[in-house]
Amino acid sequence: MPKISSLFATRLYRARLSDHGPAVDTGELAASCYSIAEDDEAGQDWCEREGYPGYTSYASLTDLPWRFPIFADVVKALDAHVASFARDLAFDLGDKGLVLEDIWINILPEGGAHGSHIHPHSVISGTTYVQMPEGTSALRLEDPRLPMMMAAPTRLKDCPEELKTFVYLAPEAGEVLLWESWLRHEVPMNMSEDERISVSFNYRWE
Repeated sequence: MPKISSLFATRLYRARLSDHGPAVDTGELAASCYSIAEDDEAGQDWCEREGYPGYTSYASLTDLPWRFPIFADVVKALDAHVASFARDLAFDLGDKGLVLEDIWINILPEGGAHGSHIHPHSVISGTTYVQMPEGTSALRLEDPRLPMMMAAPTRLKDCPEELKTFVYLAPEAGEVLLWESWLRHEVPMNMSEDERISVSFNYRWE
């Protein structure tokens, strides 16, 4: 009988943000995101100039945990989640650690989308979800082997999840997802009339 193994696994971490660190109220966090977005003129200008749908603080603010204590609580929880994921990944970090590199707000309106991308120079990336209205877009993860498949046939619709070319996840408010930063991902168009709010982040090794 043939022996078939699965090699070079792509790991995905999913948990409630509150499983580690201080409890974070998503309603208060959403209000903080809106407050920051309203005051962040540089971020608004960047979004308009770049044709970015909705709002992101990615290009304008680097001190969210200092501005609002609730973001400091978010980071405390994320630090613990990332440490847990690093252990699962069997990373040999030596005398260094994984530290927060940047953290930013995303407010995606109806019709908005975030195109496919990776996070170069980081080790672990992820998102914690703040407001996920019914019918809003899922997160789409792409098989990292896709550019090398060349003449490979498409997969059957009912193939196992680990063989799919794309995997769609519908996170709930209060959840956190982590992945290695080389994993390509995107947010398809938000079909909900309500805004989708998330907080994304990168961790580096130092």
